Amino acid sequence: MIERYIPVLIFFIFGFVFGILPVILGALVAPKNPNKEKLSQYECGFEPFDDSRMKFNVKFYFVGILFIIFDLEIAFLFPWAVCLDFIDLSAFIGMGIFLLVLTIGFIYEWKKGALEWE
Repeated sequence: MIERYIPVLIFFIFGFVFGILPVILGALVAPKNPNKEKLSQYECGFEPFDDSRMKFNVKFYFVGILFIIFDLEIAFLFPWAVCLDFIDLSAFIGMGIFLLVLTIGFIYEWKKGALEWE
């Protein structure tokens, strides 16, 4: 009965060795010569410009979220395109409806000005 769990134990041992051993070796072997720049919160060499609570433009995040949404929806087209020879008319109509909804969403975002940089 216990022989069934030996592969799991070996997996845990390999996971521990390959996950923890590099961290331990890095802590032991890495050079330790800290200075003021390395210990600062920004390693770019200059002090922060302004207060961390300043206002920022959320359009960067909004465009990123829109890209992720449309990119993932477009990724659904690949499996459909691979088996296009084997699907029937209902799957073709279903993908057409999906593309119509995707196009309507893109036109809505475009008309709302979500992709404009001002």
